Amino acid sequence: MKLELQCGFLVSQIKQISGRIFERLLVNSGIEAFNGAQGRILYVLWQNDGVPIVTLAQETGLAKTTLTSMLDRMESSGLITRVFDKADRRQIRISLTEKARELEDDFEKVSDQMNEIYYEGLTKEEIKTFEKILLKILSNLNKKE
Repeated sequence: MKLELQCGFLVSQIKQISGRIFERLLVNSGIEAFNGAQGRILYVLWQNDGVPIVTLAQETGLAKTTLTSMLDRMESSGLITRVFDKADRRQIRISLTEKARELEDDFEKVSDQMNEIYYEGLTKEEIKTFEKILLKILSNLNKKE
């Protein structure tokens, strides 16, 4: 009997459902300055501000074309700026504005709520094991990309 593997299907469902829940949590928290996908970009920048677009694409998993249009909207709404790299003027770095920096605490609260939903009923050991497996799958996918 063949083992039925559903990883891709399950991950896709989780992504879709969690995206809808995250959007609802943002709205319920009064955060209207950005959406969930833009929140991924901001999250990366809150960890490491002033990164090139290529790094942002790698860290968020977004295609550069998708990312570029999202960055245009984020720049128009005053969340990010594009800054030419002083060492290499051909490279543009993405930096947070003060407006975006002020949203980090609110975003963290929503992220904490999301994590509570994700891990409800799981032990700390199950969470560690699960995340270790996810990182291995992510590594496998990155090798093939």
